[in-house]
Amino acid sequence: MTKHNFNAGPSILPREVIEKTADAVLNLNDSGLSILEISHRSKDFQAVIDEANSLFKELLDIPAGYSVLFLGGGASLQFAMIPFNLLEKKAAYLDTGTWANKAMKEAKGFGEVIETASSKESNYSYIPKNYRIPADADYFHITTNNTIFGTEILKDLDSPVPLVADMSSDIFSRPLDVSKYGIIYGGAQKNLAPAGLTFVIVKEALLGKVSRHIPTMLDYRTHIKNESMFNTPPVLPIYSALETLRWIKNMGGVAQMEKRNTTKAALLYDEIDRNKLFTGTAAAEDRSRMNVCFVMKAGYEELEADFLKFATERGMVGIKGHRSVGGFRASIYNAMPKESVQALVDCMKEFEKKH
Repeated sequence: MTKHNFNAGPSILPREVIEKTADAVLNLNDSGLSILEISHRSKDFQAVIDEANSLFKELLDIPAGYSVLFLGGGASLQFAMIPFNLLEKKAAYLDTGTWANKAMKEAKGFGEVIETASSKESNYSYIPKNYRIPADADYFHITTNNTIFGTEILKDLDSPVPLVADMSSDIFSRPLDVSKYGIIYGGAQKNLAPAGLTFVIVKEALLGKVSRHIPTMLDYRTHIKNESMFNTPPVLPIYSALETLRWIKNMGGVAQMEKRNTTKAALLYDEIDRNKLFTGTAAAEDRSRMNVCFVMKAGYEELEADFLKFATERGMVGIKGHRSVGGFRASIYNAMPKESVQALVDCMKEFEKKH
């Protein structure tokens, strides 16, 4: 039976990326050595990280003055590194979900934190609008895609202060105007690579302005100066990231990813809106293209467990919703083929007919 991987993260990767990574684990570039055992200072690995850095900049059209870093610690460590490096007096945060809230709480240990707006009162079912960004803030932080609640900021915001974005789950899913951001960061385990790698795109001119001491490992300048090699980097996830970046380029680039993602999301949302048994949880104008959240309609709640069992028996993997929302969540990242989304749609139609 074909398995359709809707896991939210770690999540689906292109099959060829997995296969090429497996080949590199056995024998990197016919060197007779595994990617797991070569020195990170070797010519073979230097070529890997150099190409990954170059493709990152090419695919996102990153302008001069920005560095791309490959680090460890996940996005959760960035919740502290960002205020460590940027927060002198005040920072502003947009509260759109669990991870945005966690980032904001971490920053409160470094200075004043302003919550510009929040959708918490509606269980984060929408992206707040018409808020004011304090002009005297050191930066404004957003989480562009909210994996738990299925909402997404689908355009680059204009901000009077440096814009910092957690793009853990939607990086490379659409073109970006990187010049509008001061820092873009994320864990790689959604659209880029296996867990263990963190990417950071940082505008170098923002750094070195806080008065506090920054520990060496938490100072972005350390990693810029050492080109992500101050300490041993996560070599295997970086190699997988390189293969994913090659795959994106071969597929037509980020603009083509957006077309694919828009088509897949529309296919699934159209069925949710049509089907008599299901309803979406996110405001229509803020629906995520990456994480589609839905529940049973009122009057059919008792069928939730039945549908989960029904779908699982037909090869749907990882569609159980987060406990904060309940219901179902279909994560349809870049590597998710349209055929798998269609299989889920067909499953929903079949279940509707049954009931």
